[in-house]
Amino acid sequence: MHILENIAKHISLEAGEESHFLSLLTSQKIKRKQFWLREGEICKHSAFVVSGCLRAYNIDTNGFEHILQFAPPDWWVADMYSLLSQEAGNLFVDAIEDTEVLLLSKQKQEQLYVDIPKFERFFRIITENSLVASRQRLLDNLSLPAQDRYALFCKRYPTLIQCLPQKQIAAYIGVTPEFFSKMRKALLRK
Repeated sequence: MHILENIAKHISLEAGEESHFLSLLTSQKIKRKQFWLREGEICKHSAFVVSGCLRAYNIDTNGFEHILQFAPPDWWVADMYSLLSQEAGNLFVDAIEDTEVLLLSKQKQEQLYVDIPKFERFFRIITENSLVASRQRLLDNLSLPAQDRYALFCKRYPTLIQCLPQKQIAAYIGVTPEFFSKMRKALLRK
């Protein structure tokens, strides 16, 4: 199972610990364009993507989407602010394609820390990695030109380059779809 391989990157589990962890998960299928989470809702789960792809984004007051994250297979996703504070979140999370996720509720995650303390290490590591990536992305968006941000997108999400609509890639790198189209044409000519 992919989720156990994901966890094994950071901690080692005994067979009984694996079974206990798996027993805490629930599977959910999310159809293309269906929401897993909406702005204003409280995020009650972390989601591990088994297949498909999710995107986490915000819509500003002018109606523009700002994509914070794509979550292809083997990635975790949640509205971290809402999950940790248990207050209304500010992200939408929807499926780009038919997607299957494994959900771990905040309550079961807290119990997991008591039952198998090494999971605190696992979730600390992935939270720290997420924080570092978010901060670097913020700095990149403030200081790098669009072509460099696109190159970083391609490096971070190599499996998504061909399957995502250009509009979503543009929203991720912070440019208009029109600018993105012109930029890609110029890059292809090189």
